[in-house]
Amino acid sequence: MEPRSVQFSRTKFTELMIPSFANFGGKVHGGLILSLMDKVAYAVASKHAGTYCVTVTVDGVEFLEPVEVGELLTMDAAIHHVGNSSLIVGIKVTSENVKTNEIKHTNNSYFTMVAKGDDGKPVTVPELILEDITEMRRFVEAIKRRNVKKEANAKMQKEQDEFIMVDDMEMLNDQRCKVEFKVDDDFSDLFSDT
Repeated sequence: MEPRSVQFSRTKFTELMIPSFANFGGKVHGGLILSLMDKVAYAVASKHAGTYCVTVTVDGVEFLEPVEVGELLTMDAAIHHVGNSSLIVGIKVTSENVKTNEIKHTNNSYFTMVAKGDDGKPVTVPELILEDITEMRRFVEAIKRRNVKKEANAKMQKEQDEFIMVDDMEMLNDQRCKVEFKVDDDFSDLFSDT
């Protein structure tokens, strides 16, 4: 299997934001933008892998600017990292006001995709050729992001496993909640898997 460059599968997608895409606040619905991002991530990952790919995780979705009806939404997507069967697709989203030509950076996101064979099992993807410092930096950043995420998930799991109601209730003192049960209530439901 021949290695492939970042440029081989890089995809730029632009779509006009029409009134039916608006949410109740009159801005383009975030769910629609996520759906478009998922499509472009699929296109990039599948082209690099040469096979069907599925979305496993989505990281870094933070809407920095609202997208208005009538703007052109552009997604610039490229492979940032490959593993054995996984691919991380980085997506930069911008919107352009067609009247003023003002361009806003609305968000970045990272989609982790897994390549699947005809039998539905993960398959090996081609290696990624890194042709410049930016591509190398993105590859390394993806490794660091994965490591930080793994550490954070392990720490959160430990915190959940070590929940001690009497001690942890102090965390609620300055929060916007009101506890309306007695400490001697039955808490068995807190320790179930549901």
